[in-house]
Amino acid sequence: MRNIPVLLTGYRLMVTEEPTLKTREVDGTAEIVTDRDGVNQYVVSLFAKTKGEKGEEIRVTLAADPGDSFEEGDMVELIDAMVSPYSFKNNRGETVSGLAWRAAGLKPRD
Repeated sequence: MRNIPVLLTGYRLMVTEEPTLKTREVDGTAEIVTDRDGVNQYVVSLFAKTKGEKGEEIRVTLAADPGDSFEEGDMVELIDAMVSPYSFKNNRGETVSGLAWRAAGLKPRD
């Protein structure tokens, strides 16, 4: 199952690392990540917390350029947030699994 919509009502999301172009290492060189249509992808780190609970840092891939207006400490909302579970064996034979977070975009919290 992929791209499961997520409702984050009741959660506060704070920027912990400003949005940047998403990159990956290919043969020792950083390469910009794009979608199937060649559009650059971005990534932002957020601290997600609901009242009375411990929070967690999540890294979210953004499908659109969020612009330069987001800084560390800003409270934000995700536009069309989704998660996709993943699981694979790494080169050491260990199983790695988790949730990949995605969103169409980012906006300041009202």
